[in-house]
Amino acid sequence: MTDKKIREKLKQKTWNEIKTNDSWAIFKIMSEFVEGYERMSKVGPCVSIFGSARTNPEDKYYKMAENIGYLLTQNGYGVITGGGPGIMEAGNKGAHRGKGVSVGLNIELPFEQHDNPYIDRDKSLDFDYFFVRKVMFVKYSQGFVVMPGGFGTLDELFEAITLIQTKKIGKFPIILVGTEFWSGLFDWVKTTLLKKFKTISEKDLDLIQLFDTEQEVVDYLNGFYGKYNLSPNF
Repeated sequence: MTDKKIREKLKQKTWNEIKTNDSWAIFKIMSEFVEGYERMSKVGPCVSIFGSARTNPEDKYYKMAENIGYLLTQNGYGVITGGGPGIMEAGNKGAHRGKGVSVGLNIELPFEQHDNPYIDRDKSLDFDYFFVRKVMFVKYSQGFVVMPGGFGTLDELFEAITLIQTKKIGKFPIILVGTEFWSGLFDWVKTTLLKKFKTISEKDLDLIQLFDTEQEVVDYLNGFYGKYNLSPNF
């Protein structure tokens, strides 16, 4: 057998292995969806809190996220986070302090991520796939509270905005916390996307609220659901 034929055979073998692995991955993905749906369908009305995994407990936004988590439980909401440290831990900690529902949707990552101790034992879920995890956030949240964070936080924020904008999901509150962190991005959206390039419409800005205090966050959520029925998104 010539070198060329050997290389072609090895290449074909590799491709067959890839196809087989892709096919079997479908069952892993299905299992994550099934477990997520079955367990999350029982949690009741919840609000998701997003933010950086790198925020330390002395940071003011960690403390704000904890207080928001606590206030949410005192107003009839559970709390969902990504299950890790930083802002996620703070949100779960506040829910735990308020003796409310505390959910953690953990993701397997090579760094940063580990589940925090404030998640209810029966409400800690582990995911391998970001896209499955993001479906759970959107499907089972009655609102997003977005604290300062990195690329992952921005990804979750803009996906939620896109889904509402394109009417793939019903409108729910998307709240940014921290003018000093978000104002630059918000100004860019208004001046560059809206005014200069006209890639969004003015009504799209109504999808986002920007606040600086914990009470403003909860008051807005309560005001929103004073007009609409508070119920699970399924």
